[in-house]
Amino acid sequence: MPPLPLLPISVAGQWRPGGGDEYESLYPATGEPIARLNAAGVADVDEAIAGADHAFRTSGWAQMLPHARAAVLHRVAGLVRERAEDLAQRQRLDNGKPISETRALVASAAGTFQFFAAALETLEDTITPSRGAYVTMSVHEPMGVVAAITPWNSPIASEAQKMAPALAAGNAVVVKPAEVTPLMALELARICEEAGVPKGIISVLPGKGSVIGDAITKHPLVKRVSFTGGTATGRHIAHIAADKMMPVSLELGGKSATMVLEDADLDHAVNGVLYGIFSSSGESCIAGSRLFVARTIYDAFVERLTQAARRLRVGDPSDEKTQMGPLITARHRESIERYVALGLSEGGTLRTGGVRPQGTGFDKGYFYMPTILEGLTNQARVAQEEIFGPVLVAMPFDTEEELIAQANDSVYALAAGVWSRDFKRAWRVGRAVQAGTVWVNTYKQFSVSTPFGGWRDSGLGREKGREGIFQYMEQKSMYWGTGEQPIPWAD
Repeated sequence: MPPLPLLPISVAGQWRPGGGDEYESLYPATGEPIARLNAAGVADVDEAIAGADHAFRTSGWAQMLPHARAAVLHRVAGLVRERAEDLAQRQRLDNGKPISETRALVASAAGTFQFFAAALETLEDTITPSRGAYVTMSVHEPMGVVAAITPWNSPIASEAQKMAPALAAGNAVVVKPAEVTPLMALELARICEEAGVPKGIISVLPGKGSVIGDAITKHPLVKRVSFTGGTATGRHIAHIAADKMMPVSLELGGKSATMVLEDADLDHAVNGVLYGIFSSSGESCIAGSRLFVARTIYDAFVERLTQAARRLRVGDPSDEKTQMGPLITARHRESIERYVALGLSEGGTLRTGGVRPQGTGFDKGYFYMPTILEGLTNQARVAQEEIFGPVLVAMPFDTEEELIAQANDSVYALAAGVWSRDFKRAWRVGRAVQAGTVWVNTYKQFSVSTPFGGWRDSGLGREKGREGIFQYMEQKSMYWGTGEQPIPWAD
């Protein structure tokens, strides 16, 4: 076969090869290349950020009236919807998610641009109560050049979640997508330019986070970084930000607790727990990877859960019926296999899974079966460390106090789920558990209108919601003197 054409990247409004090493992006279902490109180099980072700063100051984007900038974002949403199927298929190739899931991610991206366009049109500054001979106002202004560093597990949705509010605020945005999933950020940048975002306002720089992400974060012209990814990298970014006195938002790891109380609707709970951990092949920061079940129903519930997990359809992401596709890379699958072996060495037993699927179609891709471990305590490493794969650790509990203590016994605090028919009890447990998001009788549902983020090692700051635009703006207070006489101090 002839080599794939070289895919250009976006540097300061120019579409050209990057200055870094050439590499191939692989389809996780087959291990075959789907794109060939040169990663960005450090010189590209400097050029992109200098170009973004120039575009911010001269293109008129920051000075546009809010409703005019909003109209551009509405056009972005419309173009994403027009090309939804093509984008969903590209996303499937980019990271191997089932087509039904990538369609939902594309719809989410369109909805995100639409929401922030609408929010921008109705955003209000404030006239604050005066305490003297002056009128006081609080206004918000764009920061300048901001950076969005996105993960490989939900590219187009994650990129929209950062780009839309940053653009709505009037900033220029430098996007660093995950090295293994560069396609969607590049497509979204093209769509934004077609919709009317001035050239240079958006750059997309694929490459290694340790090189390109680091250079972006350290650059003196970058005024804010929004990062989604691992906690270790998040800490590194936070250290750089502290030295620069730069604000950041960090959406990091999770080891989320799902709690099934004895009065739960078991049909809903079984389906919800399965969806919470095994959708996206468990490659999700909010995956419900720790399961606590009331001891009185534990055996019956876990048996139902096990049988249902065995019926999940693992396979070709292009198949409309597939529920679980492959993992992102062979290396990541090996990491998950090591964690399962660790769980067994810690005294756990397998209820199901723990193996690669066999047969036609599975020999080249990075597939792994949905896995349930039990017989472990919450202190086991597999119950404390983020695995980021389709591995569930099931544990019984006896009292509500014990449940809450165990759910909160984690360095992570990103999300949690509570399953109970008792409204008051579910409210009590939901308020007691420490997490940025708590679902009650559902799981892994999202709304762009509702803020999202974590506590402790799960991150800093919030994204989404109307306030999400202000995360990308600087607040300024203005005083308008109204006194008839000069300030008397100088008399």
